Amino acid sequence: MASATAPVRASAPSPVAGATLAFLLLTALNFVNYIDRYILPGVQELVKKEFHVTDSAIGSITFWFFLTYMLSAPLTGWLGDHFKRKPLIVISAILISLVNLLTGTVHQFDSLLFRHAILGIGEASFGIYAPVLLSDYYPEEQRNRVLTLFYTAIPVGAALGYLIGEIIGSKYGWRMPFYVSAVPGMAIALLILFLLKEPAKGASDANPRPAPGTETATKTEGSLRLILHLAVNPRYMFATLGMAMTVFSLGGISAWMPSFLERKGMSPASIGIVFGAIVAGGGLGGTAVGGWIAQRWLRTNHRALYLVSAWSAAATVPPALLCFFGPRATMLPALALAMFFIMMGTGPLNAAIINSVPASIRSSALAIEMLLIHLFGDTPSPKIIGIISDHSTLAFGLGVTLITMLFAAVLLFIGARYESRMTFDQAALASGVGHR
Repeated sequence: MASATAPVRASAPSPVAGATLAFLLLTALNFVNYIDRYILPGVQELVKKEFHVTDSAIGSITFWFFLTYMLSAPLTGWLGDHFKRKPLIVISAILISLVNLLTGTVHQFDSLLFRHAILGIGEASFGIYAPVLLSDYYPEEQRNRVLTLFYTAIPVGAALGYLIGEIIGSKYGWRMPFYVSAVPGMAIALLILFLLKEPAKGASDANPRPAPGTETATKTEGSLRLILHLAVNPRYMFATLGMAMTVFSLGGISAWMPSFLERKGMSPASIGIVFGAIVAGGGLGGTAVGGWIAQRWLRTNHRALYLVSAWSAAATVPPALLCFFGPRATMLPALALAMFFIMMGTGPLNAAIINSVPASIRSSALAIEMLLIHLFGDTPSPKIIGIISDHSTLAFGLGVTLITMLFAAVLLFIGARYESRMTFDQAALASGVGHR
């Protein structure tokens, strides 16, 4: 196995014209989507009181969201590989906004489950198309930086979602906060429709060429063949499974931490401000620092994207343990530190997954990744935590996330051993196969 020395780089093209505008609009829409996703944890205690349900039932809301999120991913991924992504993004954004506007009609708990299930379809679509489209605007050497900035929408949007949910929900009811995110989402969708120019697929790849093994096959046959190859692509699989374990932890913590803090004696209004600040500050700082470290480390170690993500997962465990089970005085500082560490690997790991596959199947590869990370990640975690909480305490339920973070670290350290100095296309030219 090659030593971790400076990677060999082919000359890479500059970003495609219109890349900056595309980055700004897609990041803004990602920001609004995460506001919407994290409004629910901010209002779920209000939802629980109105419908008189258990913690397990509250966990089911997120379960149904991610169930449709992951089940719709294979179809949306196929659509992204065979059709233009811009109109698909616009359709998904409008769907999300319309579902938010219809929240006012929800007056039964089963209807709330259905609302979140429909929302999952829209968010799954955008979650696949946006990063793939950005990878066509920016060359491989810049994708870690661009995707790191793109995913800063997670902590910032989540923080604002918690804040809007807690503050507006406590004054005007739990339905009102969902209206707040509907209008900007619709506006950004229209800007994308009229201003964005979609580049050709693989426009920024260093060596654009058909995916290996598909030169004489039809487009559909070639895509299906390469999708099967993903199962034996260790770079892709270890990164995806490591992401799944991280998502299990992050999804469970995000869904239940506001309730955990409220049950520890904090008022809903203070939770919205304090927890929002922790998520925004710790998450934004961790995302920025992790991307910066990975970008610099890549100059001397081609495995940096995996290693930064692995170390961030391992470093999350001690402060999270202190937050859940330590003295109340250390709870919030430990939570901030845990949020900082868990977000450090977000940009690098997403860049590693995108770089591990060729442009011709990136949408499908991200769709399968999305299916796996939600199947094993944040689809079951809120429900599992809720069940454990009903039978013991919420702290013990949240403690499950510590185990999955350790699994994530192990998987990513193993995945780093398979990282090659070459890009997917360069390796394909050398070996004539579709995976390494």
